[in-house]
Amino acid sequence: MSDEPLTFNQTVHAIAEFIEVAIHTILYVRQVYPAEIFVRRKKYETPVFQSRHPALNDYITGAVKAIADELVHGKIDKVVVVLKDKEQIALERYIFSIETMIQIEGFNKDVGVEDAMTPSSLMQYFRSFLIKLNMIEAQIGQMHMGDDLSFAIILELKDDAAPTHSNTKDPPPWIPAVTQHTTSGTTKQAELNMIRAVNTGIINLSLAVQESGEKIAREQQRRRPRKKTPVNDNNVEPKVQ
Repeated sequence: MSDEPLTFNQTVHAIAEFIEVAIHTILYVRQVYPAEIFVRRKKYETPVFQSRHPALNDYITGAVKAIADELVHGKIDKVVVVLKDKEQIALERYIFSIETMIQIEGFNKDVGVEDAMTPSSLMQYFRSFLIKLNMIEAQIGQMHMGDDLSFAIILELKDDAAPTHSNTKDPPPWIPAVTQHTTSGTTKQAELNMIRAVNTGIINLSLAVQESGEKIAREQQRRRPRKKTPVNDNNVEPKVQ
């Protein structure tokens, strides 16, 4: 792999590809779908799991393509993978925060950016992202949801930015999100756990997982010990000493 500094287009492609790998990893480690639909692969010199369900893969691939289109224009603030229950209540939000560090307009996007990270260094960062993501259960526990769990991919644009219009006849890839699924729908009870961050010098990326207030309240309720009623075999009221 080249030791020349990253170009803008290389960075966009690398981040979009990483987000796609991370989405598959989230779905596997949080058991959104049965382990049987995933196949073990290797990416960034570390084992990863990829869905082999055609419809699911089409949804993820289409979303990531739209994300890449917006990355090119520097419009993205956050990409959120929300895990939700059957009532569509957000339980966990995996937040990819994105910050474009260079002026995009009039910039040659295929020329290496001075002082930017090299492709090989970025791949090592992505490896560390995935290693920590694979260990997320040790940090925030299991979901205990069974078949009631689903997910959605949400794109949060910068203030006043509008989605880029496609030149094809295909319908727009995005629809308005449910507010409670987005980062603006977060309650004060939510807890944020940082996973990893990387500053490429072109586009900076961080990943965090946010446990919603609803999830935390349910976990507290689940852990609360149940009151036990004394058993009296003779159906006689116990005496108070």
